[in-house]
Amino acid sequence: MDFINNNYHYPSKRQVVYAKNGMVHSSMPLASQIGIDMMKQGGNAVDAAVAMAAALPLLEPTGNGLGSDCFALIWFDGKLYGLNGSGIAPKALTPDAVKAAGYTQMPEEGWYSVMVPGAPSAWEKMRNRFGTMSMETLMAPAITYAEEGFPIAETVAYQWAEEAERFSPFCKENPAVFQPWFDYFTKDGAPYQTGELFKNPDFAKTLCKLAASDCKSYYTGEIMEQIVAFARKTGGLFTEEDFANYQAEWVEPICCDYKGYTVCEIPPNGHGITALMALNILQALPLDTHRETAANYHNMIEAMKLAFIDAKKYVADPKTMQTKVSELLSPNYAAQRRSLIGEKALMPEAGDPHCGGTVYFCTADKDGNMVSFIQSNYARFGSGIVVPGTGITLQDRAANFSLDPASDNFLAGGKKAYHTIIPGFLMKDGKAVGPFGVMGGFMQPQGHLQVVVNTVDFHMNPQTCLDAPRFQWVGEKKIQLEREVPHFIAQNLSARGHHVEIVNHNIGMGRGGIIWRMENGVYAGGTECRCDGTIAAW
Repeated sequence: MDFINNNYHYPSKRQVVYAKNGMVHSSMPLASQIGIDMMKQGGNAVDAAVAMAAALPLLEPTGNGLGSDCFALIWFDGKLYGLNGSGIAPKALTPDAVKAAGYTQMPEEGWYSVMVPGAPSAWEKMRNRFGTMSMETLMAPAITYAEEGFPIAETVAYQWAEEAERFSPFCKENPAVFQPWFDYFTKDGAPYQTGELFKNPDFAKTLCKLAASDCKSYYTGEIMEQIVAFARKTGGLFTEEDFANYQAEWVEPICCDYKGYTVCEIPPNGHGITALMALNILQALPLDTHRETAANYHNMIEAMKLAFIDAKKYVADPKTMQTKVSELLSPNYAAQRRSLIGEKALMPEAGDPHCGGTVYFCTADKDGNMVSFIQSNYARFGSGIVVPGTGITLQDRAANFSLDPASDNFLAGGKKAYHTIIPGFLMKDGKAVGPFGVMGGFMQPQGHLQVVVNTVDFHMNPQTCLDAPRFQWVGEKKIQLEREVPHFIAQNLSARGHHVEIVNHNIGMGRGGIIWRMENGVYAGGTECRCDGTIAAW
């Protein structure tokens, strides 16, 4: 059969999916099937989430890996829990070390962008606290796919090709560090294409070791030793102590009230607080009843800009943040920021609150338990470093540190960096409505804002909510609009002083998923048309 991949001449329609016994959403159809299979075997929403988290580094390596970080919001037996699975900088990763290596800002590739990964520790904590199945059972599907192979999805293949181009010059300069990526992820020197079968037997071996040790070997055993040995051999900064001192942390979710709903996020060092600050600003601004008006776009963009510029300045490792979350989320501060919004686009500046290439997926089971989960390398394949013999791709989260000593996010060994990945959760009157998320770097809180507004203000069903055209603020007065935004809105925004760019490829405009629980206990799910997203239902 001869046909053209990733070329669609006609618009298609996705519809809301409904289910009673269980539902999962992910950006990979195979991962969604793994999650629902776990529930059919007697597992719960957490079991499904851990199984999917272990499989997605294989199925979508352009977004995450076995060297990723993650965050989760878990609704279990009527209570919401937060889990911070973001890693820490190696003790030897200091500003002086970075500058001595010739960098004037944090790099996105190579060893100086790598931190101790947090995801495996988070999987272990989730399973031990809320899961019902063994780690061997949960990792078995991913192990099988790694050994037997699976076909590459369209969105993944597109990003895979871009990453091969990205890493090529680094490999020429430093093959000892970057050649393993090409050994694992190219075929006869070319990146894998849509529909080609990809196997990763070393990935399977690593998962077997993780399963047997309940992930502990990643931090104190054989896997840790392989990572540290490769770092020492090729100029990395990791030591055994860096790994032994790490574990994921349970945290209290942060929330804001938005027009009768409670919107929940993970607290800093994640920037979910950005979405909450923007919603606090927006909720007292007028929104027309019809979504597609220039005034609505303008108000959402301006609220987002002000929240984002504050988050970039103040969000950091909570141990070193000098600004309190309560200050950033206070009504008085929201009112102060709101007063700056007029008819014209602002050049945003941070205020003073003291005055007053990621994967997202979600799961829900028959007992009402739900998980909102996000896992990421940061820049697609991350640092470009693959540990030989393991299949582990290492994230580049240290790229988000600042080298400015005045910043709360100033680089220091053992510290957590400002983090872009954020899972979301919606409640009403103390009851769960459900998990939602939009992956994609700095688009994520902007996607969260638009999902909440579409749901609460415009009463969109979960599929329409995700289908709606999006904006993205990208700095100063610059905004990107999807081509589906009506042209008169783009023209009006330009007249208001926004610098408008129409994007032709919407892969960078966020890829999300939603599961809402209705009053009768039935789940209603929406999936993302901007990627290979799918829902599996039972």
